[in-house]
Amino acid sequence: MGPAAIRDGLGPSMETIIGANGSGGDQPPADVIKDSDTANFGKDVVEASMALPVIVDFWAPWCGPCKQLGPALEKAVRGTGGAVRLVKVNVDENKSLAEQLRIQSIPAVYAFFQGQPIDGFVGAQGESQIKAFVDRLLKQSVGAPGPSPLDQALEQAQAALDGGQHGAASALFGQVLQAEPDNETALAGVIRCALAAGDTADAQKMFDALPAETRDKSAFVTIKAALELAEQEAGAGSVSELRAQVERDPRNHQARFDLALALHAEGRREEAAEELLEIIRRDRAWNEEAARAQLLKFLEAWGPGDPLTQDTRRRLSSLLFS
Repeated sequence: MGPAAIRDGLGPSMETIIGANGSGGDQPPADVIKDSDTANFGKDVVEASMALPVIVDFWAPWCGPCKQLGPALEKAVRGTGGAVRLVKVNVDENKSLAEQLRIQSIPAVYAFFQGQPIDGFVGAQGESQIKAFVDRLLKQSVGAPGPSPLDQALEQAQAALDGGQHGAASALFGQVLQAEPDNETALAGVIRCALAAGDTADAQKMFDALPAETRDKSAFVTIKAALELAEQEAGAGSVSELRAQVERDPRNHQARFDLALALHAEGRREEAAEELLEIIRRDRAWNEEAARAQLLKFLEAWGPGDPLTQDTRRRLSSLLFS
């Protein structure tokens, strides 16, 4: 399941992030070849090369060999199906950048991977030489020690999401999807970014557009629970008002239950869990064990690897089996 299949369910913001991944067959993403400049070189080349190899073609309109090399480079890059990117820099318009990189003759071609230049050449090259250059770059990136570029991008995306940097996380997940449109971790990632940013409607559209067999996979189970929680919490009352009701009558389990939802909507997860545990402690069977069912929904949305999930599950088990 790739982004192309859920395109109709995307809002404009998410379509901007992964819209280029809807091409069919071996056609690479539209922005696999792009123009860049001094201001965007860090993002377009250095940052992008953390996920995928990036070839930079330094050229100028008056350069005859550049006009021969450019199309051949584009053809070779398109042949990788999106596994390699090509960035074109006009040295006449970006003289300071050319000076910083010591470009003395054009055409000049540099290959970047994991933020560093790893290969390159100067002057016109034949089609077979260019293909060999690109193949060599692919082998170097695939054979690099440690995590693969895509794994690194996924790790960086998750770290950004955990740190509240939703835009950066979305962009990184989108980079992975450009290389692997069916990467379920990245697909789940862009939906979780929308959820974290408060764009529940967009997240719901993307999730609903997934096939049933995909929605049931582990990467999407927490998303399904989080979406259900978001719908519940949309009608949650005021934390202060509900807290006051509970303080007036600690046996008002419905008010305490609603308080848990309101707290969770504000991101106060531990406090929310505590209120549900208190209901279970006081009256386990209340409302057909609604507190227990809601707490399990929290745990499902948080995910099994979350330390709070593990701690809360232990406390729940202690209550149920004491």
